[in-house]
Amino acid sequence: MARPGLIARFVGSRNGLGFLFMLPAAVFLLCFLTYPLGLGVWLGFTDTTIGRPGIFIGLENYIWLSDDPVFWLSVFNTLLYTTVASVLKFVLGLWLALILNERLPMKNLFRAIILLPWVVPTVLSALAFWWIYDSQFSIISWVLMKWGWIDAPINFLGDPGMARASVIAANVWRGIPFVAISLLAGLQTIPQSLNEAAALDGATSWQRFRRITLPLLTPIIAVVMTFSVLFTFTDFQLIYVLTRGGPVNATHLMATLSFQRAIPGGQLGEGAAIAVAMIPFLLAAILFSFFGLQRRKWQQGGGD
Repeated sequence: MARPGLIARFVGSRNGLGFLFMLPAAVFLLCFLTYPLGLGVWLGFTDTTIGRPGIFIGLENYIWLSDDPVFWLSVFNTLLYTTVASVLKFVLGLWLALILNERLPMKNLFRAIILLPWVVPTVLSALAFWWIYDSQFSIISWVLMKWGWIDAPINFLGDPGMARASVIAANVWRGIPFVAISLLAGLQTIPQSLNEAAALDGATSWQRFRRITLPLLTPIIAVVMTFSVLFTFTDFQLIYVLTRGGPVNATHLMATLSFQRAIPGGQLGEGAAIAVAMIPFLLAAILFSFFGLQRRKWQQGGGD
């Protein structure tokens, strides 16, 4: 009886079967992720414009951006937006997850309601906030004026400081459900017997949270916050619909500035260079999440 060939043995093995299952996803990522990323990196080294291929110019786009105050303002805005929004989403999401993990009446209904901001399309959410923040018809201004707290409508999107706070609030409202439901799933994997034993030993609620819940939840937090930071850092739709980067570039993120320079501005090479400049920040966020938040001492509830 003839022995099966190398290919037949490979396909019949567990590794071969796993490779076959992974192959469609690998082809998909290669076509729709690797190729666009490589093309973007290449365009960043050229002076390509819409309608003209362009030539290789080396680091000229990056040198020009290093002297561009609008680019550095967008870097500041992106870091501020990502940091503040991610921290608020984590704190409020963890608080909601702890509440939903308790024995509440109709808690399945509450979970469904909390998910609504996440499942609603981003553009629809942005349009709703655009009306809420309207300089003349804002529902917030109307309520505050009825209560006598203010005398004139608040210009939420016309003042640089207010505009930054407004877009951060909109992002937090939209992102909390993802964090809350993900952390809730992690909380439900923690055995209740651990908390019950600690309570019998006299541990307070804070001590049980600090020594049991938080250490066991840390790996989930690392994954959730990695995605949260990535989603927030690369946010585009919410900012573009609400402010388009205004007023006076106060809410321009690197993603919106890249689009503005590349598509409406026609400078594909410059826009690609801004997009490529986002990669180090994204890598830093990923490395912090996976090598920082999962440190052994943190997972064991100890100090650093």
